Amino acid sequence: MVQLLQKTITLDEFLQLPETKPASEYIDDQIIQKPIPQGKHSIIQGELVPAINVIVKPKKIARAFPELRCTFGGRSIIPDITVFVWSRIPRDENGEVSNTFTISPDWTIEILSPDQNQTKVTKNILHCLKYGSQMGWLIDPSEKTIFVYHANQQIEVFDESDMLIPVPAFAGDLKLTVGELFGWLLE
Repeated sequence: MVQLLQKTITLDEFLQLPETKPASEYIDDQIIQKPIPQGKHSIIQGELVPAINVIVKPKKIARAFPELRCTFGGRSIIPDITVFVWSRIPRDENGEVSNTFTISPDWTIEILSPDQNQTKVTKNILHCLKYGSQMGWLIDPSEKTIFVYHANQQIEVFDESDMLIPVPAFAGDLKLTVGELFGWLLE
């Protein structure tokens, strides 16, 4: 049996590479390209970012970002949505939002695409929690289910239309049910 040797690459080497389309992540010394988002994924992502921002951004509590590269803990990942508490948003010397985020988000949200590996996405959420995220969501449009991951707590499953989805304390004014979130797919 012949085994092919795969050249390993460091995180620093990965960060020097040009961006790909769709984006690539660096996980466990491997480059993994994300799948191209499809319709349901795009709708949920496109509706959820402003739904969060309308609650947390005006009062400078936090800000939601779509497809933001976050590099920390030996990985460079691009969750579908990241939310950072206002005081933790990296800034450059001009006080503007930095282009480089080297900390874990306070809240990470992944939307499962049809061909995406749920285990890989779950591992990214758990990685974020290990490095300080308060909460992670895994939204599965095909199953109309949301898995909510809390730091150091049991995973919760939300799959009934009237269930209110938990959010981190800083976003407590966001009231969103499973039915409302998946209802965006009907609009």
